[in-house]
Amino acid sequence: MKHFSSTAISARSAESSKRMSGSGFESLKALVVDDNAHMRSLLRALLNSIGIKEVQEAAHGGAALDMLRSKKIDLVLTDMQMQPMDGLEFTRQVRLSDTSPNPFVPIIMISGHTERHRIEVARDAGVTEFLAKPITAAHLFSRIAEIVERPRAFVRTEGYFGPDRRRRQDDNFAGPWRRANDFADTEVR
Repeated sequence: MKHFSSTAISARSAESSKRMSGSGFESLKALVVDDNAHMRSLLRALLNSIGIKEVQEAAHGGAALDMLRSKKIDLVLTDMQMQPMDGLEFTRQVRLSDTSPNPFVPIIMISGHTERHRIEVARDAGVTEFLAKPITAAHLFSRIAEIVERPRAFVRTEGYFGPDRRRRQDDNFAGPWRRANDFADTEVR
């Protein structure tokens, strides 16, 4: 087991903060959606620490939709569970509503509930990234970097609109279908 002195840890933390604050994220405008004022404050501080200075806040999904209509927003961080409109319904409204001000805005869902089925529900609602609590600047930085450096194409199907849910590229893939069950209803002769 490797032990670090508090000086070494502080130096590493300062170096990490310096790297993140020079991230190129300075021009981004973020919206934080959470019904907990303390969490909004924490997220604002974390966003500021990685270079994002323009941060708007909303206490629930309905207020966030109003904010999206009145401000230019490049990135949304939303809690999953809120009242009266939670993060899942907010995401669905952003992605699917005919009156959505920006259906393509990247959305990072934040939750302390990280069971697989909850993450899949968030993914299927159209979130771009999922971030588990407790949140660190490094984890937030990595999710935003993923969005900025490797944006995913958006997909529209009968029951879904949002970022392509497939993350891995198969170098050996040579056809139009990518799922094992793509041919389940197809008769092959």
